[in-house]
Amino acid sequence: MNIRKNDMVMVIAGNSRGKTGKVLKVYPEKNRIIVEGVAIMKRHTRPNQKNPQGGIVQREQTIHISNVMLLDPKTSEPTRVGKKFVKDETTGKKKSMRISKATEEMF
Repeated sequence: MNIRKNDMVMVIAGNSRGKTGKVLKVYPEKNRIIVEGVAIMKRHTRPNQKNPQGGIVQREQTIHISNVMLLDPKTSEPTRVGKKFVKDETTGKKKSMRISKATEEMF
């Protein structure tokens, strides 16, 4: 999976197409993510301790990871992602970094 928590993504398919937001949660086993302000659903809740009034609560729904693209940090445009191995000077170990295919910028 190329998408992680706190990444900025743009929705490229579905009802929320064109919206951008920050990734709040990632579910790698299901290939789904929750994006802030995208795919809002209404949930009818009963009164409980957290919400004594009950009523209709709006919250984000999960969307499939294939429906989003990472935003390039340099241009803020959606971009494809590749991997590059970089040697860490302090430890001497190779580390995998995500790079933008458009600008070769590292994430």
